[in-house]
Amino acid sequence: MADTTVQMTGDLNNNESRTPVSTRMSFSSPRRGATVSFHNINYSVKMKSGFMCKRKVTQKNILIELNGVMKPGLNAILGPTGSGKSSFLDVLAARKDPAGLSGEVLIDGAPQPPNFKCLSGYVVQDDVVMGTLTVRENLRFSAALRLPKSICQQEKDEKIEKLIQELGLSKVADSRVTNQIHLHLTDYMCNQHKLNILKNHRPGAYANIMANSGRTIILSIHQPRYSIYRLFDSLTLLLGGRLVYHGPAQDALDYFSEIGYICEPHNNPADFFLDVINGESTAVALNKLYDIEELDQEQLRSSLKGIEDRLVEEYKTSASNKQTKSELERIIQGKDYSKRPKSRTITYSTSFCHQFNWVLKRTFRDLMLNPQTSLVQIGVMIFLALVVGAIFFGVKDNMSGIQNRMGALFFITSNQCFSSMSSAELFITERKLFVHEYISGYYRVSVYFLSKVLSDILTLRTIPAIIFSCVVYWMIGLKASAEAFFIFLFSIILVSYTATSMTLAISADQTVVGIANIVINMIFVFMMIFSGLLVNLPSVADWLNWLKYLSIPRYGLVAVEINEFIGLTLCDMRNTSGLEICTTGEEFLSEQGITYSTWGLWQNHLALGIMTLIFLIIAYLKLRFIKKFT
Repeated sequence: MADTTVQMTGDLNNNESRTPVSTRMSFSSPRRGATVSFHNINYSVKMKSGFMCKRKVTQKNILIELNGVMKPGLNAILGPTGSGKSSFLDVLAARKDPAGLSGEVLIDGAPQPPNFKCLSGYVVQDDVVMGTLTVRENLRFSAALRLPKSICQQEKDEKIEKLIQELGLSKVADSRVTNQIHLHLTDYMCNQHKLNILKNHRPGAYANIMANSGRTIILSIHQPRYSIYRLFDSLTLLLGGRLVYHGPAQDALDYFSEIGYICEPHNNPADFFLDVINGESTAVALNKLYDIEELDQEQLRSSLKGIEDRLVEEYKTSASNKQTKSELERIIQGKDYSKRPKSRTITYSTSFCHQFNWVLKRTFRDLMLNPQTSLVQIGVMIFLALVVGAIFFGVKDNMSGIQNRMGALFFITSNQCFSSMSSAELFITERKLFVHEYISGYYRVSVYFLSKVLSDILTLRTIPAIIFSCVVYWMIGLKASAEAFFIFLFSIILVSYTATSMTLAISADQTVVGIANIVINMIFVFMMIFSGLLVNLPSVADWLNWLKYLSIPRYGLVAVEINEFIGLTLCDMRNTSGLEICTTGEEFLSEQGITYSTWGLWQNHLALGIMTLIFLIIAYLKLRFIKKFT
């Protein structure tokens, strides 16, 4: 890793045939890679148990007094499940929550800069790329946002093509990540080939075009086979969050041999280390005074604890540890970084407008390449419009017309609310992608938020609402004037925007779509009750009547009622007297407690606009402050 590039990889599993394809790319300068040193790293979390007054909070130590140096080359972190590998990697990559974290990670003897995450690459185990885009498109997106604008687009494209060639992805460079790319990346490609590529990036490793580019690669891996293990330059073994070995990988077997654990011939060193740590190696059995199979569970735990303590103590007194400490002292040179406050500030290589342009284009491209949602939404809207139009077709100007108009308008406004529930998954389905790209310095939260909201509003709210209104309005036979139609259309769209904003405000910090839908559905049901059709609002008790001001469908229904009933005369012929009885739309509105003045109409639109703004602010703040660091 050069001083302008830090490349780290996530937890790989040798038994899996699936590997993440990362767009977090960093292009190194021809200078020598940086040295990563970690000084007295401790990390703990608070564990809560029990309920209410019996609730207890205990502190669990995840990482304990970790000290070491990782130089240019391939640095592996090994250990059993729960040993703290992933937490340690997150600490080194500045992706761990500072709460509970102490110690310091230095880059070439200096504190990690605020833009460290923009200068480093971090590959996670799960896929966190836009699946509808091709490999080349994902790389172009990453390069556009993580490389400075001073680098011209042609140079960026050249770097992308060079990277594609190095990764052996030329045949699938124009394939979407979700289909052919997974078939191409076999187990061999996932592990050995990828590590060979990483290994080749260190100076003098192999004669290739990147031989002098020098990078420091740090990875965590559970149980690699020997063909992978032999590529490691440095090895860090963790057990219970503590170091049991840290040094050159080729010296690890000699070290364990010196403390009494001898690797059998033809045994994989990585398997041997885990066997020693887990107390399952024959080397361990030969160094015990009793047979582990004859012990009960309590004695077994005590025995394993004894092995763990012995391995930790052996390393503390080893020559390797002493050499590491002397090197750490030389790096620090008397400087004290322990009191420096931890910072997780995100900096960016590009401007707001540049980020917004690229993120918005990617969002719309994703919608175009995955049109099922928008097409289904439009199809459902057309179907409902035809059904409602057929049921209320040619509404009459008589007393029955009042009921039909009210029923149709109530269904239309309520439908706009419930159709907005599809936006509940807007931020949930891409949560991992957003978090990863944000903390990697791709874009600001505001850029992502505005791009997603704008694309959803235009494609899934505005267009379906316009199509629905155009079909249903004229089929039902509502007031036949251009002004009335456009007021109706504006009201329906505004209801859709407000309901969508409320949905986003509720779901922005959720992780499960089903839970968000249950909450949203329940809220909309209560709003429908106070919309003005199911109950006469003036007759509701004062201590409940205030809830009508929180009802989105009420504002929409009142607006379209005023728009439709003003100037309308409805007459019926009485069978007994033969007289024609007429009533005006204004009289009907008065009976409903509706103020039908000009302000009475537009105050509903103003209320919906204010609610939309408030809900969007809540949604943004939730997205801004959700937990982004592990």
